[in-house]
Amino acid sequence: MSFQFQRQVGEARPAPAQAELPHHVTQDAVVIVPGIMGSELRSAETGEVLWGLSGARWLLRAWTRREGLAALHLTEDELTGKTGRVVATQLLRHGTWTPYLRGQEPYTDLVDTVRDYVADPAAIMTFPYDWRLPVAVNGKLLAARAREHLTAWRAHPAHLAALRHRADGRPARLVFLAHSMGGLVTRSALDGSHFDDLAADTRTVVTLGTPFYGSVKATVILNSGRGAPVPLPHAKLRDLCATMPGLHDLLPLYRCLRTADDVRRLDTSDIIALGGHPDLARDALAFHAGQQSVSLPDHRAVVGTRQPTWQSLALDSGHVTAYESGARQHSDGTLIRDAAGRVLHFSAHGDGTVYREAASLTRNVSLLPVQHGDLARADSVLDTVADILLEDAPAGPPLPGDSGPGGCGLSVPDLAEAGAPWEATAPDVDTMQGLTFTLTNTETGTERPVPAQMRDGTPTATITVEAPGLYRVALHTYDRYVISQLVLVGEAGMGMVDQVR
Repeated sequence: MSFQFQRQVGEARPAPAQAELPHHVTQDAVVIVPGIMGSELRSAETGEVLWGLSGARWLLRAWTRREGLAALHLTEDELTGKTGRVVATQLLRHGTWTPYLRGQEPYTDLVDTVRDYVADPAAIMTFPYDWRLPVAVNGKLLAARAREHLTAWRAHPAHLAALRHRADGRPARLVFLAHSMGGLVTRSALDGSHFDDLAADTRTVVTLGTPFYGSVKATVILNSGRGAPVPLPHAKLRDLCATMPGLHDLLPLYRCLRTADDVRRLDTSDIIALGGHPDLARDALAFHAGQQSVSLPDHRAVVGTRQPTWQSLALDSGHVTAYESGARQHSDGTLIRDAAGRVLHFSAHGDGTVYREAASLTRNVSLLPVQHGDLARADSVLDTVADILLEDAPAGPPLPGDSGPGGCGLSVPDLAEAGAPWEATAPDVDTMQGLTFTLTNTETGTERPVPAQMRDGTPTATITVEAPGLYRVALHTYDRYVISQLVLVGEAGMGMVDQVR
């Protein structure tokens, strides 16, 4: 190999030259697991970055040129388990963008926060992985890496020094911080079928927006363009994901498919009809069935809410229609219906990608008004992570009251054109009091306020950007929450229908 990958966080820093460690540190070892598309991928042969470069110019080339993402498509060898052509080298260090999944914020703020609460950077392990591959494959790799990391950290001088400050004085255990798909990878690593019982040495698993019961958005990605024209980037994502095991592992597992008088789970034939791969559909459903018995030690779920989120779908002649509402059931398991016997649908919202109940395995949940891509960056999330890291005897974060968390939702397009106006709205809010919108160019850092007004009963900001780029729209609320989302602004005409087949 003719190049060198950058060393991972915590692998090359010396122990701090100080006699005593600060009291606000944990003795535990921390493992950070990113979500789908959250790891930089390179060619093992040439070192070329296939996914993860910074800058809107690279993103526009990747999503609008014929061969922009060709190297990410799985080969026949990879589909049969012969991997190694592509290697994951580090967590995302720059904001990026993906159709439908929208903005993906970097993990630098999360790593920096954890570094402030561990005894030494060597206590941190980041786990970049090839998110194209099955969750089960990456779970096995994570199990081996996490065991090696814990063993090395327990022998580190800073670990022994940290024990003096902790109430129970116990040796280090593992704390997993997992975003999105990373939570599924972590659960797979802890399923007990690997070389040892890693769960016994795990203190806490913190998941940030993990789709334990899947996401309707995965069905829309696979179905994109079937029967309706879509912009070129959305069609390119569909083509990439059509044979991607990792995307099939994110398909919804709950009763989400609307029929004439019922709501049921997707089966293999449904997934094939909407555009999924037959073998990958069967493998994904079988894998998740085997994961239902796996419990996560002291699981804390940080779940985004208040954001408009697809919860259910209809499938008609192979075409998916997604809805921001879903069925609910009585305590006896029967669906809630109206007087005429028709199924009623309710909106529970979510983080814009995963609806709130799909990200919750237990009642030990922290609800925060945060978008999915910002769940590893928002200050409210980082504060929650810091509190959990310092616990000696975990009691869990308090459950929110009936009124739910503060903040509100943010709705923006995932793709816009330079010179053309588009809107950012705060749905389900009936006043402008205390709300402000800002727009930031992620490359230059230039931020400007965006005027907003009530339009059709909803706070609305109309935005026009003259230069292509990756922009962050932020909504600042009266109760000090900041909800943000990334929007890719392309050249005029970028919204063309994909003609490349």
